[in-house]
Amino acid sequence: MEWHYQAPWWLPNGHLQTIGSALWGRHRQPRLAFHRARWLTPDGDFIDVDSLPSDGHPAQRPLVILFHGLEGSSASHYAHCIAQECQRRGWALKLPHFRGCSGVINWAPRAYHSGDAEEIGWIIQRCREAASPGQPVYAIGVSLGGNALLRWAQDMGQQAQREVAAIVAISAPLDLMAAGRHIDSGVNRHLYAKMFLRTMKHKARLKWQQYPGLFDLELTQRAKTIEAFDDAFTAPLHGFNGVQDYWHRASSRHRLRDLHLPTLILNAQNDPFVPAPSLPGRADVSSYVTLWQPRNGGHVGFAQQLQRRLSLTGMPRAIGDWLVSQAGVIQHG
Repeated sequence: MEWHYQAPWWLPNGHLQTIGSALWGRHRQPRLAFHRARWLTPDGDFIDVDSLPSDGHPAQRPLVILFHGLEGSSASHYAHCIAQECQRRGWALKLPHFRGCSGVINWAPRAYHSGDAEEIGWIIQRCREAASPGQPVYAIGVSLGGNALLRWAQDMGQQAQREVAAIVAISAPLDLMAAGRHIDSGVNRHLYAKMFLRTMKHKARLKWQQYPGLFDLELTQRAKTIEAFDDAFTAPLHGFNGVQDYWHRASSRHRLRDLHLPTLILNAQNDPFVPAPSLPGRADVSSYVTLWQPRNGGHVGFAQQLQRRLSLTGMPRAIGDWLVSQAGVIQHG
């Protein structure tokens, strides 16, 4: 199946489609009441997981695991939009926060990163074990979470489909080198990189207070780009030999033929974070992969005109329909 997205005429470019959707979702969308639980990790740390229950018998209602993006959380506009679609369908949802992203700094001498396939795998396995017998499990990753989810599926190979029935990556920076340098350049650097760096630097200071000497704090605080911050903080904390090693090894772009389960990869061609030339073509992916690459949509935007107001329901609904088409799940309602 295809999704034919059309942007409102008054949001004519990727920046407006990105920012407009985020602002509308943050201030005009109804808020959901998540239930939060703390999970202890195998290395003695923790993550906080927000959940919504399913409507009906669990074995007949899928469980969706939603992985958020860089500096995101269950408060992100896209998280609420996807959660509302799950609620509409009667599906259960679990949103695990990457370490340090739930509002409380994590305990361990590490944070999170774009290629953390091991962390994704542990979370999926725990969700799978807690699911009811026969309950379908889907995984959706947004932006950074989408790339990390793809890296997990690539490493798992044919075993991935034993854990989840299908996966979706939304606005994922598949080529981290291309995406990182794109967001660090021109107007993107002022609109987006500064915003991310503000919270990332704050978390770096908190991590330094826990573990003085773990990394070069002065370099992180002087960083003017995502690339400089990742070189000073993200890469050394997670065992990479600098930012270029991190961005290369964590990228999913060069291993998209290694996906062996139904996979949807959605990227707008005007995404301010992800340059269009870095997007894959049909020849770059396995036969399991569906590519949706509309001309418009921005970064996790995809807002639509609904009568006289903006609507963010189209993208989550299209993804839900795609998941149903892949697994033959009976749609609620």
